[in-house]
Parts: sequence; C-alpha cells; structure tokens
Amino acid sequence: MDQETHRSLACAVPAGYGRDLAKALSKGIEMRMQIELDDVLQDYVTDVSLREHDVLRELRRETSELPERLMQVSPEQGQFLSLLVRAIGARRALEVGVFTGYSLLCTALALPAGGRVVACDLNPEWSEMALEFCARAGVADKVDLRVGDARRILDELLAEDGAEGSFDFAFIDADKVGYDAYYEAALRLLRPGGLIVVDNVLWSGAVVDARAQDDDTRALRVFNAKLRDDKRIDISLIPFADGLTFALKR
Repeated sequence: MDQETHRSLACAVPAGYGRDLAKALSKGIEMRMQIELDDVLQDYVTDVSLREHDVLRELRRETSELPERLMQVSPEQGQFLSLLVRAIGARRALEVGVFTGYSLLCTALALPAGGRVVACDLNPEWSEMALEFCARAGVADKVDLRVGDARRILDELLAEDGAEGSFDFAFIDADKVGYDAYYEAALRLLRPGGLIVVDNVLWSGAVVDARAQDDDTRALRVFNAKLRDDKRIDISLIPFADGLTFALKR
C-alpha cells in the first residue's frame, strides 16, 4: 500500500476513535483492530441479536444459583452454536462436557427432526438437570446423554458400528488436560467437512502468561500449537467469549 493510500485511510478514521490505528496507518505500520466490549455495548449486542428460548432462559436462571455458574456458556455463545449447527445442516452432533446443559439444549433445539446429539459428562447431578430441561423444551428424544469418563465413553462410541465418520458437528468444553484426547476422538467420529468447536482456548489470557504453569494452561498451549499445525483440518481461532477454535475436517 502506498503512502497516499495510508493517508486516505488514516483520514477516514472517525475523530475520537482509533487514533492509534490512524497513526499507524499514516506511518505504514500494520495494526490489528478489535473493538473492546464494555457492559453498555455488550447489552446492546444482546438487545439487537439474542433470541433466547424460554426454557434456555429458565435454565440460565437456575444455573446462576450454582457455585459453578461461570462454567455455563453465555446465551450469545449458545445461539452462535445453534446457528453453526443449522448452517452446516448437522443431523448428528457430539458434545464433550455438558454441565447443566445450556449448550446441549442449544444444539438439540437446532437439530432437525430425527437429529441426535450424543453428549457426555462426569457429573450425574448436572446431567440430570440437563435432561430435565431438554424434556421441558420438548427435545429429549434428540439427546443421548451418557454419564461417566469422557475418554471411555468416546472409545465405546467409536466401537459402535457405523459411528466413525458419521457425525457432523462436535463441541468440546470439558477438562482442558483431556482436550487432545477428546479432539482426536471427535476427529475420527466426524465426517469430512464436519466441524469441531473447542471452547476456552484462550483461558482468560493465561495461555500467554508465562507465570501460569498449571496443568490446564500448559495443556491448552500444547493443544493450540498442535491444531495450528494439524494438516487434517482447516482452522480458525477467534477471540470470542473465552476463545473459540473452529476445526473443519478435511
């Protein structure tokens, strides 16, 4: 880009906004731009885009009373998952890590008649709550929720006739140390063109904090680097929510 073009772009930045961007452009310096969401702007996004099912809203309220409430995906993220399920025409979905079922219910509601989501979670109490709300929403027939260790459940699923290569969509949001194993199993279960979505890959910024050396953070660093170089997928990591990675199976 020549100097005149940089000057034009710099002048096009509105007064009082993006001064650093305008300065960088005028000097020919590349600068990444991303808007920061404060509470007012986040409320605006919710107001103009969220279409939350009544049962999802009830589930969110009930979950908010639990000590582990921060484990629940946001309603905007849940709606985004629903949109992805519909966009790729998914009929068979997989979910690793259910908690109280907000993302599971979003997926089940988005699946067509006859669709099915196989989900797994270690906690029977949370799983019971998830199934209760799926029943309230009238989509319990689309849900196959299996309680227990996810690695074992995924191995059993892979051993089922016709399971490998038959899924369209997978959402992984469980213990971070297990992400690599869950990803490998999901990749085998997905058809070519199937989509894996992985949550919490930025881990509140801990992945770039050298002081953070806990098992989860170190596992996420290795996992993120692995997916970057994995030629079996097309990849995009976006800084939405706590970081979402999209892996499209080739």
